[in-house]
Parts: sequence; C-alpha cells; structure tokens
Amino acid sequence: MAHRFVVIGGGPAGNQAATTAARLGARVTMIERDVIGGAAHLRDCIPSKAMIATGGAMNDMRRAIGMGLGAVEPVLDLDGLRDRIGGIEDRLERSVSGLLADQGVRIIAGRGRLVGPHEVEATPLDGGAPEIIAADTVVLATGSRPRIPDFAEVDGARVLTTRDAYPPPALPEHLVVIGSGVTGVEFVHMFSAFGCAVTLIVSRQQVLPQKDPEVAAVLEDHFLSRGVKLLKGARAEGLDVTNDGVAVRCDDGRIARGTHVLLCIGSIPNSEELGLDEADVKTDGGYVVVDHNCRSSVPHVYAAGDLSGKLPLSSVASMQGRKIAEHALGLHRGPHRHLDYEKAASAIFTDPEIADVGLVEADAFASGRKVRVTKVPFSASAKALINDDWRGFVKIISDPATGVVLGGSIVGQHAAELVSVLALAVTAGLKVNDIVESLLVHPALAESLADAAE
Repeated sequence: MAHRFVVIGGGPAGNQAATTAARLGARVTMIERDVIGGAAHLRDCIPSKAMIATGGAMNDMRRAIGMGLGAVEPVLDLDGLRDRIGGIEDRLERSVSGLLADQGVRIIAGRGRLVGPHEVEATPLDGGAPEIIAADTVVLATGSRPRIPDFAEVDGARVLTTRDAYPPPALPEHLVVIGSGVTGVEFVHMFSAFGCAVTLIVSRQQVLPQKDPEVAAVLEDHFLSRGVKLLKGARAEGLDVTNDGVAVRCDDGRIARGTHVLLCIGSIPNSEELGLDEADVKTDGGYVVVDHNCRSSVPHVYAAGDLSGKLPLSSVASMQGRKIAEHALGLHRGPHRHLDYEKAASAIFTDPEIADVGLVEADAFASGRKVRVTKVPFSASAKALINDDWRGFVKIISDPATGVVLGGSIVGQHAAELVSVLALAVTAGLKVNDIVESLLVHPALAESLADAAE
C-alpha cells in the first residue's frame, strides 16, 4: 500500500511537501481552506514585492536625471497596480495548482484537523459532509496571520493590517506605520516611493533592531532623505480614529498623527482548530514544537512554515516541506544534511535593498568570537557608478585562521540577488579565496564581493 501522506495547508511548505512526497510514490491529499499557494505568500509576500517593484520603478524614474535624461515625475495608477497584483497572484496560483494536479495530489477545499492517532478530518467549505482520511504522515502547514494589538480595531479603511494594503482602497495622504521590523520598513519604502508622507514608530533606537547597526544606518539615512519621520524609542499603546485621520499615542507621551495607520507588528500562528491538544501535539505560544526533522512530539506529525516557529521565510518553509517528505518516506535513514537555520539567507526589499546570511558581526563580538571583517563600499564599483547608484556596501565575515566564510551583509542595488553567492559560500564552507579567485564579470556589482573577500 502506498504511504498515505496528508498535508493541511497549501502554502510554500505544504506544496513542497506534497509534490516531493508524490514524486517519492506517496498517495498525497492536501486540505486547504483558503488559496492554493498560501494566503500569507500570495496575499502578503507576493503583493508587497509587486508594490515594492512599482515603487522602485518610480524611484528609478526620479533618478533619471542622473543618467543624462530629463527629469521625470511618475504618476501612480492605483487601479492599474491593483490589476497587476491580481494578475500575478492568479498566475502563481494556477501554476502551483497545476503542478499539484500533475503530481496526482488530491486537493480538498476545506478545513483539516487531527481527530485520531492516524486520522484527519476534512470539512469541505461547500458545506458537504466531513470526511475522515487515514494518514501515515500528517504535515501541518497552516501558516500565520497578522497580529493585531489590543488597542487597535482594524476597519480596513483607516486602520489597516498588511493584507488591507495591497494596495489600500485609496492612497494615504499621511501613513503612520507601527513596527520597524522587516515588514514595517518595506511598507515605509513603498508608500514613500508612491509619494505619501510617512511616519515610522520605532520602539528601539534603530530600525531593524535585529540587523547590523551599519546596515540599519544606511536605510535610516535614506528614509530621512525622503522626508520620512522616525519616532525612535517610542512604543505605540493607543489609537484614536476620527473622520479625517488617526492619532497613535506612544508610551513616552508623543503622538503620531496621520490619515491612516498600518499595523506591522508581527504575526501569530494559525494553530487553532487543528486538534493539537487532543492529539497531544506540543505547542509553545501557538507554534508547534519541532525537532531538527520538523517532527512534532507525535512522531508521524510534522509542522513546517510559520507554524513551526522557525524563520518565517518562504524559502525556509519550502525546504522544510521537502525535508519532511524525504524523512517521512525513508530517505534520511543514513547521514544527511539537516536544515541549518543560521545559514538561511534573507532579504529586505527596501531601497536600497538589504540582504544577509550567516554570522552577524555584532553577535560574533558579543560572544567573544574572533572573526575577520572586511567591508567594501559600492562607491568603489564601476558598475554602481554606471548605474548612478552607489549607496551601500558589501561586508564579509570570515574565520581569521581558516578563511572560511561565516557570513555577510549587503546593502545596495540587487542585494537580494548578490547574497546568493555568500549563501552558497556559507552553506558549502567555502573560503574567501574561493570568491577572490573566481573570474567574475566586469563591470558588475558582484565584483564587490571579490573585493570584500580580499
């Protein structure tokens, strides 16, 4: 009998688990209550990056004068942007659905929950009778949703979550953003690029508090140059809404006023109604506790993606899904490479872009670890000068004794693409000389990687 593999959730983790398991010969059933491709992925990640790309194009047009062209002031077509985002979402959903169908995955539009040691109940969204599905392996990949603080009542008009802003019904005249992490700064970038006045409430003394201070400083300088107001050391604790605006009250007495407010203060896992307590699946703050194989406290039940409480990245979720299928179907009986979350590359799609991987300089110094840190500004890059955008730098962290690349940070044009070279070096244990001795294209931004590795 084929291995019975049941996936609850059709986001990046669930899709990868399902297609990998199907290729390995399992009989796969997927239960998805919302959209194939994942609500957080298709209705958060992808729309935000599409809007950021539009904002980036507008900024590029404004910088045209530096390329020997006449000055251009772009005009945003909000309806056109909305259609563009919808088209991208539809195309990706069709692509994922087609791949699952080609692999023979059975898809149930409904809600899934654990009801027995090896049984999953699927309740169809169309009101049909619940179905009990036998499972040798269950993968929980139900994702997360935006966190809403107690002091805020979301109305989708003036008080917005991220999912209300792709794009919002009308462009805000003055947007107040609560939250200066990755999501918050990306929204600051996109809406300031659209021409909106923006105020960012920063609860600590720098944006991106988990990132390298030098990286954060470059972004802060750029925000300030575009007129963004930063309220540092302020924590939002109250919100008043009027007919024509909002007022965010902070714990230090300051008040941030605007026409709209956007909540970017993290997410919470979609773990309710999964039957976790009844199935003795251990959780911590709503996240499923997993081991290095993404296996829960119940051996045949796995969790991946945001629900696992690991890095909330689509790339990580997809890799978790693949590893789960391989482990459940016996491919990992012998030695193999486990997921190492500390070696995951990540990017922030602001202008300039920010990307990093591996060891962070501040963490190395805090732990007393000896490292070699080399840094090269893009102002020394011929390609950056040709592009008329030399903001930022490349920083590489390596072991001073062996030369092994331990990590790195990039701020600048195409940082999200360039960091792939450092990610490969960190994952494969390459040395700085391996980068230095690579024959790279000239002129290219990637040359700065070799310069920083010297």
